[in-house]
Amino acid sequence: MTNIAVFGANGTIGSAIVREALRRDHRVTAVVRDPAKITGRHADLTVTTGDVLDPRSVTAAAKDHDVVVSAVGGGDGPGHLATIRPAAEVLTEGLRTLGARAPRLITVGGAGSLRTPDGKQVWDAPGLPDFLLQIMHAHGDALDHYRTVTDIDWTNLSPAATISPGDRTGVYRTALDDLVTDDDGNSTISVEDYAVALLDEIEQPRHHRRRFTVGY
Repeated sequence: MTNIAVFGANGTIGSAIVREALRRDHRVTAVVRDPAKITGRHADLTVTTGDVLDPRSVTAAAKDHDVVVSAVGGGDGPGHLATIRPAAEVLTEGLRTLGARAPRLITVGGAGSLRTPDGKQVWDAPGLPDFLLQIMHAHGDALDHYRTVTDIDWTNLSPAATISPGDRTGVYRTALDDLVTDDDGNSTISVEDYAVALLDEIEQPRHHRRRFTVGY
């Protein structure tokens, strides 16, 4: 049994991660700004107030946990430039305070910086709206920050180009910095199978201090 703290636990991706962790009999602390928004109850679920942009709050939430997951800004979160990159900096700052007792950090990343089969990046596709490009580049900036961090055991998990609620199949493929696509060039993953991949990484760590991605 692993003790897991999840920031952004009431978002679409964060709540799926919580459900998958509880399904596997882990202990979960949901760290949210408004605990009243967590309506489900479970014997292994604790709900606490926390702020991913406050290093002292991060330290307090992370203490005595094995893994911290940040699902803030994972596609349905509070935003982009004002949250995603600053949260990356605050998370690492808050965990550093715990020194050798710092838990592993796993963060929900973005697909924008992944390489496409033509050698470009997802965010280079024509016609993408500005708000989406802002979110993509904010995730890219956060990843750039994590890649400078050598004293925290971090992992960044980028979804496929399209992620949405769907079925939990437990089947997926992974890559490192290249977009996972099917034979028709589509890149998709359900929120549920994204959560499966993230929990698999918690239980069987393979990607220390690097990004990987998941898709069908």
